[in-house]
This record gives sequence, C-alpha cells and structure tokens, in this order.
Amino acid sequence: MYLFANCVAFFKCDYEGTRRVACVTSGGTTVPLEQRCVRYIDNFSSGHRGAASTEHLIKMGYAVIFLYRRGTCEPYCSSLPDDAFLECFEVTKESAVQVCQPYSEAVKRAIRDHHAAVAGGLLLKLPFTTIFEYLQMLQMIAVSSRSLGPCSMFYLAAAVSDFYVPWKSMAEHKIQSGSGPLDIQLLQVPKMLSVLRKEWAPMAFCISFKLETDAEILLEKADMARKKYGMHAVVANELLSRKEQVVVVTNNGKIPVYRDKTSSDSDVEKPLTKLLVDRHSVYIKDSNT
Repeated sequence: MYLFANCVAFFKCDYEGTRRVACVTSGGTTVPLEQRCVRYIDNFSSGHRGAASTEHLIKMGYAVIFLYRRGTCEPYCSSLPDDAFLECFEVTKESAVQVCQPYSEAVKRAIRDHHAAVAGGLLLKLPFTTIFEYLQMLQMIAVSSRSLGPCSMFYLAAAVSDFYVPWKSMAEHKIQSGSGPLDIQLLQVPKMLSVLRKEWAPMAFCISFKLETDAEILLEKADMARKKYGMHAVVANELLSRKEQVVVVTNNGKIPVYRDKTSSDSDVEKPLTKLLVDRHSVYIKDSNT
C-alpha cells in the first residue's frame, strides 16, 4: 500500500498538466530457489542502460520512476568508480573525510544532479530484487499512471527472468547440499507485456528491449515481440555490440542507432532516448486528434 500511495503521489504532484512521465525499468530480476532464500538464479544486467536513459529523459523534461534492481547502476553515478564509497573518499591528516581529488568534480556533479532531480519531483527510485517484486511493482506503477493517458511512457530495459520456481513449489528452508544432485523444474514466467498494454496502462507509450547473443536472429525476434505484445517500439541489442549500437524496431521499419564515437563521454542511450522521445511526441499528438 505504501508503494501504491507513493506512486499516486508522484503522478499527482505536478503532473495534472502536460508533464510526461516515464517508468524506466533497469537491472535483472532474481528467481529464488527457497522461500527463505539463500540461493537464487540471477539474470545478467548491469543496469547501465536504464540509469543512463533516465538521466537523458530527465534532461528532456520527463519525470521518471526508476524501477531498478538493488545494487545495479543508478542515475548520475556513471562517472564514479564501481566501488564509489571506498574509492571516492580519503581521510586527511586531521582525521577528516574528504573527496579524493580525481573524483572531486564527478562526485559533486553526481550529488548535485541527483538532489536536483529528486527535489524537483523528477525522480522516484524504487528498488526490487526478485521477479515477484518486479512484477507486482510494475503493475502498481502502471495502474497508477492511467490518468496520464498517452503522456506516460514505459521504457522496459530490465532483464526479466524467463523462468521461475512457483512459490508453492519452493523448499521453505535452505536446500541441503548433502541431499545429492539438485533437480528443479522451472516454469515460464507469465508474459506481462500484453497485460500491461491491454489492461494496466492501455494508453501508455510502451518500449521493450530484446537482447540476443546471436545477431542473425535478433531483428526477427524483436519484430515478433513487437507484434505479439503490441509494443510501440522494441529496442534490439546484441550482447557484444550493445554499448555501441542498437536497432529500434517499429511498425514503420528498423532504425539503427549508434553511439557518437567522436565524443569520449558519449553513450548510445543519448541518441536512443532522443529518437524514442520524438516517437512519443508523435504518439501523443496522434492520440489527441
């Protein structure tokens, strides 16, 4: 109930006018193997794409609900080292703690931009870990966003588990290793994209992502997902080249998007979000005519 109230308050705060709101999902979901979980199956995702895309969307005027896996990348932290807390600070001779010189500007910028986004009502961060948490939270956010109609966007960059162990089938306590080989039957996670489109937020602009390791089947799989789930766009990315280029698959064709290699601090998320925001603008205009 707290999460639902939080989402409703976020949507209601300043968005009774024309403010656009995006729900960006980021990071991978886990599949617990025990009810009192010790072991779990994980899903690969650093969360960089979702975090970087959130920064760009906020710059372009969106308010963002950032639904992210605990421990993965967060907005405004991309310029910090992986172990940010230990690497960014040092103890002086006077036993005071200060920011290390190499990271001084990066830390100040990250803190300033993050606080400005939160204080301005432009960023709400909601963490998840398991597939169960993710799906429940996504539903709450989607239902809360209905009043925005076409002004809401779902940017579904999270790596969602394809298989899971039903709660009733899990062992309650830690599975004992002395019991011999482990035999677990995984069921397919119900595909909620079509439910999101048809029931939870039928007027929202929806973007999903398709990752493959085989480039030869990537575009076909992305187009199949677009048609099957009614997505407005599917971002196709191949594992090894995903940081350099992606392909946006729509009903009007396939649009390649590339990182600007002339800039050392550029990422592919900047032109990607620009393209998708332009598409969202067209969708809003068409919906209001």
